[in-house]
Amino acid sequence: MPDSWDDEELLAALGEAMRAWQAVPEWFVETGKNAYAWHDIDAEMAQLTYDSLDDRERLAVVRSEAASIRALAFTSARLSIELEVAKNSLLGQIIPPQAGMLEVHTGAGVTSSPADEVGCFVVEPIPNGPFRLRCRMNDGADVLTGWITL
Repeated sequence: MPDSWDDEELLAALGEAMRAWQAVPEWFVETGKNAYAWHDIDAEMAQLTYDSLDDRERLAVVRSEAASIRALAFTSARLSIELEVAKNSLLGQIIPPQAGMLEVHTGAGVTSSPADEVGCFVVEPIPNGPFRLRCRMNDGADVLTGWITL
């Protein structure tokens, strides 16, 4: 912006910039958003292969009282992620055991927790909405789960 601009020239330039922004075609904006969605394409996807909640529903006819612990398992070609839902946290382990970093992705952002040499990790607090996990292991494995809500 030149120092010699007065208020009218500045407002005119701002108006022109706003009109140019509004002229961007919607398909162009959508294409940009879709391209960003693929930023983690190199991560291997892990599918939910076990949820004890499904077992509770099947066994409700047989048992008089359901177990209070919920367990989940996500499986990919390179590793599995086993989770246990505790009172205020998620307790997990990477199989086969190995060290790395676990990321918890939520609508509010990303938090990280280390996985120790036997693959154990803790997520506190339990996400209160949809979340997914990403494991970046020291051996180079990069695994991403689908979104889940507890």
